[in-house]
Amino acid sequence: MDNVIFSGVGKRYRTLWALREVDASFRAGEVVMVIGPNGSGKTTLIKCLLGLVRPTTGTIRVNGTVIGPDPSYRRSIGYMPQISQFPPSLTIGQLLDMMRDVRGLASGDTDDGLVEDLGLAPQLDKRLGTLSGGTMQKVSAVLAFRSSPHILVMDEPTAGLDPLSARTVLRQASKVRERGGTVLITSHLLEEVEALADRIAYLQDGSLRFLLPLREVLTRTGADRLAAALPRMLAPTS
Repeated sequence: MDNVIFSGVGKRYRTLWALREVDASFRAGEVVMVIGPNGSGKTTLIKCLLGLVRPTTGTIRVNGTVIGPDPSYRRSIGYMPQISQFPPSLTIGQLLDMMRDVRGLASGDTDDGLVEDLGLAPQLDKRLGTLSGGTMQKVSAVLAFRSSPHILVMDEPTAGLDPLSARTVLRQASKVRERGGTVLITSHLLEEVEALADRIAYLQDGSLRFLLPLREVLTRTGADRLAAALPRMLAPTS
């Protein structure tokens, strides 16, 4: 089953095409690592899926429905951005309560296990404006997972996290996959890709160069690590 389907999706900003005719299906029960150089279109792909920008061409289906102006489909999506922006005067606890209300959830409907696992429980009264970047990443992780999403989107999720917290967050992403969810993760850390990914989506200059199982990428290139396989996959054919 495909939870997310991109069909001919392109996004143009004035004369610049940030995405070019992307066709891709992301399945239930898999982790896809979306990788590529800076400016390759990764962020635009995510923004289109989240409805933060509208594609210039093509359609995106989420759980069988073409997304449009109605944002209700996003209730099934958890999102962990690389950089979060929240009112600095709110405390962590107030933010969690506010976002629960925004999603229309009752107090008992949220999964707040990460609050304990990431050591945030003693800090709920701290204001967001006083938090370090790493602590804000932890808060973003809690928000992404607490509604038990069917689709999880994570943009450089371990940036700024200590190794133990990074492992905790990635383990939680694996649990989403185990219960049949779709997980999309952008990352520059290839070690994370190899440890977690079922498939690799490689974007370059706004185009999807390939979307393949990690094992197939390694087999095609005869490499034993992704870092060695990528240059061979992308080398021009004579």
